[in-house]
Amino acid sequence: MPPIEGAQTGSGGAAGGGWRPVAEATANVRRATEDPAWARRLIIGVAAGFLGIFLIIPLGSVFAEALNKGVGLYFAAITNPEALSAIRLTLLTAAIAVPLNLIFGLAASWAITRFEFRGKNLLTTLIDLPFAVSPVISGMIYVLMFGAQGWFGGWLMAHHIRIIFAVPGIVLATTFVTFPFVARELIPVMEAGGTDEELAAITLGATGWQTFFRITLPKVKWGLLYGVIICNARAMGEFGAVSVVSGHIRGQTNTMPLYVEILYNDYNFTASFAVASLLTALALVTLVAKRVIGGKVKHAQLPSVSADGIEREAA
Repeated sequence: MPPIEGAQTGSGGAAGGGWRPVAEATANVRRATEDPAWARRLIIGVAAGFLGIFLIIPLGSVFAEALNKGVGLYFAAITNPEALSAIRLTLLTAAIAVPLNLIFGLAASWAITRFEFRGKNLLTTLIDLPFAVSPVISGMIYVLMFGAQGWFGGWLMAHHIRIIFAVPGIVLATTFVTFPFVARELIPVMEAGGTDEELAAITLGATGWQTFFRITLPKVKWGLLYGVIICNARAMGEFGAVSVVSGHIRGQTNTMPLYVEILYNDYNFTASFAVASLLTALALVTLVAKRVIGGKVKHAQLPSVSADGIEREAA
């Protein structure tokens, strides 16, 4: 068989440039499939400029304006009685809405990924409803239902129960806006995990609760925590729906976003940016937590099932 032209034919072929055509062909392919250096620099520069103008500079300006008149005035603004009331109400709302969404998210994702039933597609669609409906509209829904002129307004007033322009309305609106987040994070995680280990546990005699707490929950813990973090951030920063149902009563029904708006409309810019800086800090912490936990969700290994452990637990 005759030697291939340009191939190395002897001990001195490499030195004589026998591999040079192959190297040149490889270099040509690399140049054809790679972007020019100027194009890479241009794309990176545009992306960095966009982030700087629309993200980094605004975030920096929030903290700069908050501390513009000194640290003393900053702490005075965030320790004002009305500010503390807004902070407490925001934390209370999140403390109620997030656990409710946690329970719903676990139940909905468990049902969707583990069972076949009528209305499954409808349930999946309804979970995404808050993404399609404006938060202001969702707040109006609760006003039409529980307001003084709403469907249940007369009955609620007769029994001296206040929902709209009170804390229950704020919690309801926040829960509605944030309930997809936990479920939407858990559904793909549970689908990827499969059901083999759970079926094995049930075959070995484990009950449904034992299977859930010892097999399912450990497998989805990082996805669950990821969804809770996103849900909490949205609950604390919700503005539209809460603005409709709160009534903007100072010191009573103002959450932190609503209080920031009131201060800004009163031209109290330093206090407004001071309270806003707390929400900005929460957003930055959320981004870091999402980055860390998101990597664990992506790369976490599924836990193995111990047959002996399941048998002991079932016994």
